[in-house]
Amino acid sequence: MSKVSYYTAEGLKKLKDELEQLEHVERPRVTNAIAEARDKGDLSENAEYHAAKEEQSLLEYKIAQLKNVVASARLIDESQLDTSKVLALSTVKIKNTTNKMEFTYTLVADSEADFKTGKISVNSPIGKGLLGKQVGEIAEVQAPNGVMKFEILEISRD
Repeated sequence: MSKVSYYTAEGLKKLKDELEQLEHVERPRVTNAIAEARDKGDLSENAEYHAAKEEQSLLEYKIAQLKNVVASARLIDESQLDTSKVLALSTVKIKNTTNKMEFTYTLVADSEADFKTGKISVNSPIGKGLLGKQVGEIAEVQAPNGVMKFEILEISRD
């Protein structure tokens, strides 16, 4: 049984688009590559055939994984979310209590996480530490070099 993950409409569409691409573009391409390699003769010494079969195996595994993720995905109605505490899809402004640096992150599902754009997974150490906190509270995050403390400055929905 796969675990339920929550997605924005945009994130779920990206997952479905990727699955569509793999099933309807990549799968036929790999099948054609196998057929072409098979036509070249002796399969026991045919590197192209073996490479294409391996690529097919990896592609089918990825398709199966993605189908599981899509099947267990749930769409979040952002209008129903409470803005008084940090939840999935919250945009949170935090301040490191040690060095006073401020950061703004949006908590998203694992597959939507992109640190460069400020989107962190709700399952990341920082994401887990922030969940359920309210403005003014201190979130303690276990890091490799010890516990980091972040003050919640602001919570919003974008």
